[in-house]
Amino acid sequence: MTESFKGVFAALTTPFVQDEISLEKFSYNIQKYNSLDLAGYVVLGSTGEAVYLTDEESEKMVQAAKENTPSDKKILVGTARESTKITLEFTNHMASLGADAALIRTPSYFKSRIGHEALKKHYLTIADHSKIPVIIYNIPQYTGISIDPRLIIELSGHPNIAGIKDSSGNLAFLGEVILHLDPNFNFLLGAGSLFLPGLILGGCGGILRLADVAPAQCIRLYNLFLEKKWDEALKLQLALIPLNNAVTKTYGVPGLKYAMDLLGYYGGLPRSPLLPPDEKDKKEIETILNKLNLINISKE
Repeated sequence: MTESFKGVFAALTTPFVQDEISLEKFSYNIQKYNSLDLAGYVVLGSTGEAVYLTDEESEKMVQAAKENTPSDKKILVGTARESTKITLEFTNHMASLGADAALIRTPSYFKSRIGHEALKKHYLTIADHSKIPVIIYNIPQYTGISIDPRLIIELSGHPNIAGIKDSSGNLAFLGEVILHLDPNFNFLLGAGSLFLPGLILGGCGGILRLADVAPAQCIRLYNLFLEKKWDEALKLQLALIPLNNAVTKTYGVPGLKYAMDLLGYYGGLPRSPLLPPDEKDKKEIETILNKLNLINISKE
């Protein structure tokens, strides 16, 4: 079961209204993104505050995504749980709701015991029995677990492991493995600031939080790479770095949601214990958007 996952995927947020998920606002955002040439969407990822959602809320989010996403765009769903058994069960349940692939972060609670062999068995067991392709999610800044290059090379040959989303921000990792991966394995960048360098090194696309607030620019960057317009691509990549840093490292999901509000999407508030940005942070986010002319564009 080999599938291609190329291009730009937006890592969708979860809208809340009075601390309850809003399927109406979620659908509104997707419908706005649908007009763009995105490859698809990620639901229940880190950007979607998935760790704060119940299974029932998660099911409703995936159903709403399926109902609002055209057939030419893929829906990737974060399905990770801490045990192999429950991850597999949840993955296949999400498959029954219309997910095209499962994005599965590393288990991490007993991190001192989650080494090479444990991760290998975990992913192979899931891949052997999953009804949809598996995409490994490497995000050590959240999990404290970093997948080693040797393991990715080993796993890349499994017919139901379609690729990896690497959010480590470590281009050396990509450079170390890319020549040894199965030809059908998809290496997706998770760090918007390194999107162009990652593509040049052999990545095939990106799952980007940045694409929630600058989707057209992310798509343009990807197309400039394909067209080998290096000067334009580099200029755009450098221009996007401050915004990417703002919605990832500096202000995180709360800052991203505020930026979305400014751009005509529904961002809203994060779910507690995350706090919304304060007035100082809001001004800084507005300044970054103004420098990119994104606020003016959104109001035209």
